[in-house]
Amino acid sequence: MRKQLLKLSAIVATGLFVSACGSPESGMTQCTMEPKENWLDQEQFQSSLKEQGYEINEFKVTDGNCYEIYGFNQNKQKVEIYFNPVDGSIVKQETE
Repeated sequence: MRKQLLKLSAIVATGLFVSACGSPESGMTQCTMEPKENWLDQEQFQSSLKEQGYEINEFKVTDGNCYEIYGFNQNKQKVEIYFNPVDGSIVKQETE
């Protein structure tokens, strides 16, 4: 579990993987088709983000099987971010 959190931290911190997934017809961001038992624990995932400097105003699970946050990043920029709940990678990100 600790190994997964370290991997998650590295992925989120570097932000190397930022791409929009999902079908253009639906306009919905699709993050994974994996069953929920393979997902990262929601509370631990949020704690990891907070440790990295994110401020989470709202956290939810989307219809496209994403963890989505509304809040602020480490640079205090307002963000909306969709994460893959299996590996914690960023799937889509919008910054104001």
